[in-house]
Amino acid sequence: MKTLVCTKPGGFEYVTAEQPELNPGQAIIKIKRIGICGTDLHAFEGTQPYFEYPRILGHELSGELIAVDNAAGFETGEAVTFIPYFFCGRCIACRNEKQNACVNIKVCGVHQHGGMVEYLSVPSYSLIHGDGLSYDALALAEPLAIGAHGVRRAEVRKDEFVLVIGAGPIGLGTMEFARIAGGKVIALDINNDRLKFCREQLKVEHTINAMDADVVLQLKVITNGDMPAVVIDATGNLKAINSGFQYMAHGARYVLIGLQKGEINFSHPEFHKREATLMSSRNATRKDFEHVIACMKEKKVDPTTYITHRVFFDQVSHEFERWLNPANGVIKAMVEMY
Repeated sequence: MKTLVCTKPGGFEYVTAEQPELNPGQAIIKIKRIGICGTDLHAFEGTQPYFEYPRILGHELSGELIAVDNAAGFETGEAVTFIPYFFCGRCIACRNEKQNACVNIKVCGVHQHGGMVEYLSVPSYSLIHGDGLSYDALALAEPLAIGAHGVRRAEVRKDEFVLVIGAGPIGLGTMEFARIAGGKVIALDINNDRLKFCREQLKVEHTINAMDADVVLQLKVITNGDMPAVVIDATGNLKAINSGFQYMAHGARYVLIGLQKGEINFSHPEFHKREATLMSSRNATRKDFEHVIACMKEKKVDPTTYITHRVFFDQVSHEFERWLNPANGVIKAMVEMY
């Protein structure tokens, strides 16, 4: 089978490899769609934490189940996606049902080879039924689940103002699930085209350009002087993360979905007087995936509207670098397998 290997920062190579054989407790998926996410882009740039080269990228995936062992209820030929965070089942996180933060986690396409392949072997326990959804939608279940998990961590309540920093695909999904949870969403980004997308496609009422000199004042006006009860970073940008502390209401929750390599800095007195809560949000759980699938089936969210670019698998190495340039207007690039 053909695979695409990220050999080093900025380098791709198509390589022929053996098609996987079915092993106990595993399933084999014929890949149909590969969504390109920030993790893939950062790996190509050389800025992704927890990463080593060479690596086959790709974890936003969907396909046809062609072989399976020990997966009750799953049948060959059905459309599936899967949870790409493979856990040990033994560590303290797993014992406390936080497999998404497993001490020994192996994320597909990060810690081990991912889905830029024709056929992929995954643990049977990770499979998710397609439930009649398209391959496009199923490939986008994972990034939506990331946002849904962050919103669940924040415990968003009805009519709370929720500031989402970053209007990339993860941020967009976070906005959608904050809305579904009953929050009043405010989008903050430096890209006016993405803010326009938030208003027109997601019907986000309040959008602010982070480059404005009066961001804090705008937030006070929108929230009637209170500031947002929930702040969620979906940028992974150190400056954006550090700025987020000044946007919190007293008693606010600040959730970091985005990840970067540096150290966070903030004023302890300002944070302390708010009795604020700071938490990270890593990956997602089966509960989040099931929530996402249900919301897509009920048409509460349609992630296929995020897809701005499409290529076939053999075009990826030529097109990938272009997706890094904000001028090209990429929100979500989708790779189609023949």
